[in-house]
Amino acid sequence: MKITAVELFIIKMPLKAPFITHLGTVQDREGIIVKITDQEGMTGYGEGVAFSTPWYTEETVKTSIHMLTDVLIPVMQTHPIDHPDEAAELFKSVRRNNMAKAGLETALWDLYAKQQALPLSKMLGGTRQEVASGVVVATDSLTNALKQIESYLEAGYQRIKVKISPQQDYQFLAEIRQHYPQLPIMADANSAYSLADLDRLRALDELNLLMIEQPLGHDDIIEHARLQKQIKTPICLDESIVTFDDARKAVELGSCKVINIKVGRVGGLSEAKRIHDYCVEQEIPVWCGGMIEFGISRAHNIALASLQGFSIPGDISASSRFWEEDIILPEVSVENGVIQVPNSPGIGFAINEKRLKETTIATKVFPI
Repeated sequence: MKITAVELFIIKMPLKAPFITHLGTVQDREGIIVKITDQEGMTGYGEGVAFSTPWYTEETVKTSIHMLTDVLIPVMQTHPIDHPDEAAELFKSVRRNNMAKAGLETALWDLYAKQQALPLSKMLGGTRQEVASGVVVATDSLTNALKQIESYLEAGYQRIKVKISPQQDYQFLAEIRQHYPQLPIMADANSAYSLADLDRLRALDELNLLMIEQPLGHDDIIEHARLQKQIKTPICLDESIVTFDDARKAVELGSCKVINIKVGRVGGLSEAKRIHDYCVEQEIPVWCGGMIEFGISRAHNIALASLQGFSIPGDISASSRFWEEDIILPEVSVENGVIQVPNSPGIGFAINEKRLKETTIATKVFPI
């Protein structure tokens, strides 16, 4: 690919409204934008989606910067890459740190697709011209939740995900279900429960949920298999699936009936596609999860969700869901519940250089 430079932009932007879960509240989002340049001056962009604190995974923005600066980019400096698929193999000597890896790998995919003059969706084997869009409700107020849902449905979103915990589950969801009897609703527990909460979780069966996401331990597949046998609601695994082998083992054990694929969580698009392909073979529905991303990661998610197995609306919302102004042009928009898959080379979006500059708090440049 004849790469000449890697640039890192650490950016920070306030959310339009706080994002609240039982694990914490996100009001300002930090992130890492990765820019890779080839000898012809062509550029590819990726995004490191770790949060400022390790509430979702062990990674943070600071640890990702360390891994990129001191480990991963130096590896690229001594090992030329001809195809983005090689990045996963190249980074195998580094354990975990998948979000740092994915920031680089997704930038490589964008650059490679541009070099081939093809949309990234086509490079990945995507066939969809549009992807269905869902959205997350993350608040501790029922009134706010109902207001959010009303506005999201007016905007055309096809599926609503509600954050739950033992302090806010059955009654909260039941009130929402009473207002919206036919609405596709899923619950996301972010590992808030244990098997001791079986009765609480079984009670949710009567609410006709699409699924309950990651109810038990963030790294568990064994107890989820036990739980799935005792509840009717399909279990979806999120945090537990960080590699292809995790997905394979979970399916073989019967730990879930659905898998959420997040590019950052699994280390990049190559691994995400492997998991997708396996799930298609095993007839396990998948959907594309979100990480309160900026537009670059959102664009990569759109390309991934164009693959045939993504049959459930993902957490790919409009840029305006979180940001007053995003860092891509045009911004991602949802119309009639879907997002159009770009047809131009690479991720199909330009960088809003003015907005990127306004939100950048630090930069680093590395020759290759």
